[in-house]
Amino acid sequence: MSKRVVVGLSGGVDSSVTAHLLLEQGYEVIGMFMRNWVDDSVIISEECPWVEDSNDALAVAEKLGIPFHVIDLSEQYKERIVDYMFREYEKGRTPNPDILCNREVKFDIFLKAALKLKADYVATGHYVQKETIVKDGKEVHRLLAGADPNKDQSYFLCQLNQEQLGRALFPIGHLQKPEVRAIAKEADLITAEKKDSQGLCFIGKVRLPDFLQQQLSPKKGEIRELTSDATNFSNFALNGDQQFATKREELEFLTQPYDYAPTDGKLVGEHNGAHYYTIGQRKGLGVGGTPEPLFVIEKDTDANVIYTGQGENHPGLLRKGLFVPNEEVHWVREDLALNVGESKRYMSRIRYRQPLEGAEIFCEPDGLYVIFDNYQKGIAPGQFVAWYDDNELIGSGEIA
Repeated sequence: MSKRVVVGLSGGVDSSVTAHLLLEQGYEVIGMFMRNWVDDSVIISEECPWVEDSNDALAVAEKLGIPFHVIDLSEQYKERIVDYMFREYEKGRTPNPDILCNREVKFDIFLKAALKLKADYVATGHYVQKETIVKDGKEVHRLLAGADPNKDQSYFLCQLNQEQLGRALFPIGHLQKPEVRAIAKEADLITAEKKDSQGLCFIGKVRLPDFLQQQLSPKKGEIRELTSDATNFSNFALNGDQQFATKREELEFLTQPYDYAPTDGKLVGEHNGAHYYTIGQRKGLGVGGTPEPLFVIEKDTDANVIYTGQGENHPGLLRKGLFVPNEEVHWVREDLALNVGESKRYMSRIRYRQPLEGAEIFCEPDGLYVIFDNYQKGIAPGQFVAWYDDNELIGSGEIA
């Protein structure tokens, strides 16, 4: 008897081709559209017509001759993703809802719904690959980068565990995007030429301040600018010459954020709420007339102050390392987890589409210290760091 797969049909070309390929491979395929939390007041409406997406998903299912279900996950989505975003921004952190959406919604709630339909697997249109090996008599699932370097989405799946991966199929991960569109065209699928969706997972493109203002009230505050030679950054260039009594002391030094006081720098403007901004942000400050663009280098949501600096190489934007506390460390490959006192070199990234950067990861009693070969721009608490061995994603963690 053929294995049953529930495909997350989103109404896009990638999930459409996913369903088509699985049918060709002999699976019994069921299409399921996830209806999630929507607030039309903050969506740039043309960018996320979910009704149109649902209709397109239905049209694809009918064309392929597969059963089609709509599942309403709006309550769980709001609880696990939207409320999380509000909490994180309120604390002055920078959340990544797409990573949480995969961990909490697609490969948890959706997966459980699929299992109730007696599915063997769930499948999505992610540009990632999976390989299963046997190690010490046990199956181990490897999460590999997508073959198309422009579309690789492994970073977004960096929080998946072995159980979730064991139930997951990624039928288009070995393909290039143009190949996927060509397959859709050949199969006469309505989504063949459809534009890729953008913005938040399932919500679409939103005006972030409008979105956050639903729960985080506007509050006038100061925008302050610090020069690159401000005393806050006096240790910036000392990393090569600094002497440390212990390795631990050096790790703490390299990952320590800079200290700021509400009176540091000069007043250059005002904002409507520090929680609406993210570290590394350039647009939306409303401050002009500087020789180089102003970037947000830090924010203090308690004092409601935004600290800025000129130019993308301002020392306030650059950090050599970051720290992930134990409770936020996640090993996709549990068998490769570091023990306390061990270290290993990996390639790492702190955001989607960022080129992989060389780094050494040190396992200490309180968590992981990730020290990069080169300075990294805009490391922000709440973001995720992911580390790779060649093209395999080994683990990840939420930045403290």
